Amino acid sequence: MNPLYVIPARGGSKGIPHKNIRPLAGRPLLHHTIGAALAAGADPARIIVTTDDPAIADCARAAGIDVPFMRPAELATDTAGSREVILHAMDSADALGIAYDCVALLQPTSPLRSPDDITGAIALYADSPGCDMVVSVMESRANPYYDCFEADPATGALHVSKGDGHYTRRQDAPAAWQLNGAVYVIRPASLRAMPMGDFPLRIPYPMPASRSVDIDTPVDWLIAEALLGK
Repeated sequence: MNPLYVIPARGGSKGIPHKNIRPLAGRPLLHHTIGAALAAGADPARIIVTTDDPAIADCARAAGIDVPFMRPAELATDTAGSREVILHAMDSADALGIAYDCVALLQPTSPLRSPDDITGAIALYADSPGCDMVVSVMESRANPYYDCFEADPATGALHVSKGDGHYTRRQDAPAAWQLNGAVYVIRPASLRAMPMGDFPLRIPYPMPASRSVDIDTPVDWLIAEALLGK
């Protein structure tokens, strides 16, 4: 495979200001993802850090990654979609003459993913002809067959979200997965045709909870720092 590695890192983080360049366990958050991509065998010329922030671009260059273009302001707002950001990176790669047959989206907010997670997801994509995307997942903390409930609109009474509610042990219930945000390996033609949520064939790449921390809040940051410290 010849992946295009896309690392989206805009400057307007509100929950944790400047989080992409803030040191986490002694290194800028962004460097954890760049380092994992490089350790997974990525050619630095095939890694695109898409950002609107000159400080983030300088941080990427300090890790050995060229940043030949800046993300347009309209793609760096709170409402800008991931699909549009990736499509812009793909178009920019096309203009730079970078050939690729899949896109590996690596979000900086998942600093505990390993190089093996990246290569494993890409290998699974290569072994899944016709799939639209391989996406990393973790086992869900709430299982809709066991301990996830909805309220009846008429009575307000709780009922299990899925199934008949007869599972008495979590391990007997069908597995439920949630996206962990760490790795997406995407078919370019599928992304150009439709949003990722409409992909008909998404293949899960399971990861343990210990590598699935997605940093969105200060508490997430503390958890990631503690795990990295171990």
